[in-house]
Amino acid sequence: MQHMMKWLEDLHNSSVKKAMPVLSFPAIQLMGITVLDLINDSDLQAKAMKMIADRVDSAASLSLMDLSVEAECFGSEIRKSDYEVPTVTGSIVTDMQSAERLSIPEIGTGRTGIYIDAVTKAKKMIQDRPVFAGMIGPFSLSGRLLNVTEIMVHCYDDPELVHAVMEKSTEFLINYAKAYKKSGANGIIMAEPLTGILSPVLARKFSSPYVKKIVDEIQDDNFLVIYHNCGNNTIQMIDSILFTGAAAFHFGNSIDMSVMLQKIPEHIIVMGNIDPAKEIKGGTPQSVRKATLETLEKCSHHPNFVISSGCDIPPLSSWENIDAFFGAVKEYYDKIKNNDNESAFLEKE
Repeated sequence: MQHMMKWLEDLHNSSVKKAMPVLSFPAIQLMGITVLDLINDSDLQAKAMKMIADRVDSAASLSLMDLSVEAECFGSEIRKSDYEVPTVTGSIVTDMQSAERLSIPEIGTGRTGIYIDAVTKAKKMIQDRPVFAGMIGPFSLSGRLLNVTEIMVHCYDDPELVHAVMEKSTEFLINYAKAYKKSGANGIIMAEPLTGILSPVLARKFSSPYVKKIVDEIQDDNFLVIYHNCGNNTIQMIDSILFTGAAAFHFGNSIDMSVMLQKIPEHIIVMGNIDPAKEIKGGTPQSVRKATLETLEKCSHHPNFVISSGCDIPPLSSWENIDAFFGAVKEYYDKIKNNDNESAFLEKE
């Protein structure tokens, strides 16, 4: 069993850090399949993770970051298509009565069984780096059950309703994370993007305590929680985010990462934040290289910074651009290694 806290410490202490983008769905292009094919087949998901691991020199392998899976288990309607990540439509909770009737699904229902099975298979195929599972966070799941717009209103006018749904979401996610842990995963990346549009006060009330409950239940030396939030209020709410106790943190491109790094203790790993839509999907190899090198120049003097995408890389993102991202990371750290070797040589002289 891999000691994951030691892995995190080694990543922190290394002067040359491998990138860890949220990269999974673009495998459909390598495989000649659709998103629909991928989300419904554990063999294809494991193969996709293996193909990506073979192609890129990443710090870890990630399973699908599909934030519809958990809500679908509760009964939410899902919009699916061939080339876009699935999304939740509508709501299934409208008042306290429907919240009380809401049953906590068994793990394995819906597509959770497929996704857990995929990680089990991928873990056997990928031996040279940790394997992380993707999972939604409790407030973001509750927002999909209540409707993203409605939950923001309910935080003010019906907080008891929000807490009632949050309790059930959290219990389900603890069970889901434990199933991933049992599957052999080395940890989860928990995506809590909806929290990013809350005020710091509301984030402290409605998100962080529930995330902390999950972290306290599942995180240990061999299983990590990496917290992801791509909202634009994350800098303002960083105290409550750190309160969750997650082992590492991942932030989106809506913030200045160099400012965020000043707010976080240097022993805690922070990942981010190349724009996955504008740059990796919509840019060119040249623009991706430029953006990646600029971020590294601004942030890599912090020993706890690990370069990543700001969020999940879209399915149809160009592999030329993805390769350019990894190429820029290698270019940057090769330069550092060469400078270190030159300094060591001069010291000997």
